Amino acid sequence: MLSLHEVMHRNALTCLLLYCRPGFEKECATEIMERAAELGVSGYAKAKPDSAYVVFAPHDAGGMSALADGLRLDRLVFARQLICSSGLVSGLPVAHRTVPLLEAARALGTRFGALLLETADTNEAKETLAFCRKFEPHMRRTLEEAGLLGEGMAEAPRLHLFFLGSAAAYVGLSFPCNSSPWPMGIPRLKMPREAPSRSTLKLVEAMFTLLDDEEREERLKPGMKAVDLGAAPGGWSWQLAQRGLLVTAVDNGTLDKQLLASGMVEHLHEDGFHFRPGKPVDWMVCDMVESPSRIAALVAEWVATGLCRDCIFNLKLPMKKRHEEVERCRAIIEQRIEQEDLRFELRLKQLYHDREEVTGYLHAEKQNHPRRRGV
Repeated sequence: MLSLHEVMHRNALTCLLLYCRPGFEKECATEIMERAAELGVSGYAKAKPDSAYVVFAPHDAGGMSALADGLRLDRLVFARQLICSSGLVSGLPVAHRTVPLLEAARALGTRFGALLLETADTNEAKETLAFCRKFEPHMRRTLEEAGLLGEGMAEAPRLHLFFLGSAAAYVGLSFPCNSSPWPMGIPRLKMPREAPSRSTLKLVEAMFTLLDDEEREERLKPGMKAVDLGAAPGGWSWQLAQRGLLVTAVDNGTLDKQLLASGMVEHLHEDGFHFRPGKPVDWMVCDMVESPSRIAALVAEWVATGLCRDCIFNLKLPMKKRHEEVERCRAIIEQRIEQEDLRFELRLKQLYHDREEVTGYLHAEKQNHPRRRGV
């Protein structure tokens, strides 16, 4: 099995394919251009409005190798999935679509641990998604007969076929260590019947996207204490209580009665911006409707002053200059945390269950060695 770096050197992978939320193609394109430039790679991005994907192509062949070595999906705020592609295969014959797709897959020069037939996350693409479901068994059988698809190859690259319609698809691959584990980058989460609101899905997606398995086990333990700012009606408090955390829900609004009856949540009728706990807590979460910069400053102050060590928060973005606003908030948080003797991690991501917002995770602790910036 080849590594991604080896695949890059042996094959004609020509572009990156990134999935994003419809309407955020401009932000996704701007971000990938900036990240590529940081790695010394110049290129151009194709971003059709409301298409829910972006294609970035380096100007020279060596650019893809540099991107494979240095680009991380978890550093991209607006991209849900990151795929290295050999380009678009168009004009697929109705009766023999598998033939040119098999040739394109074989040209990648490696075996695959999984096959994913995907399309854009748009209303217009729903018909294409139905086609993908019907076509998948035929393509899977073709790859298995060709010896390109193997079972039990957890670390092997995954083959992605991203269909723009039934006659055209981008062919590419991703590695499990640097990609979303979910088809189309979308986690399929079931809405808990007992939860007070659908906002609970934002928090659980954040926990599984922004923290890894080890971090969740270590940093979300039963008995820990948490504060939920702007808690009403209690979707985030409910999610924390389900994990055994003792929650102080701060909001002048009304909380769900069953949530309060659980004994895991205490409701304080106070303003979330002015409340401070008498003693430090393990967690603070915040989903208040307020300007992003004000939320960023609040989060940074809680962590910098030791009121909490971990924080998950939402930034409600403006209609324009959304990428610029995210970077402004990042700077606000990093500059405040760096004033203290803290080692920290800052992760920002536009989640599937987000809309005009980005979710952040901030973790900080004392250190005895040089400060490290967030990622």
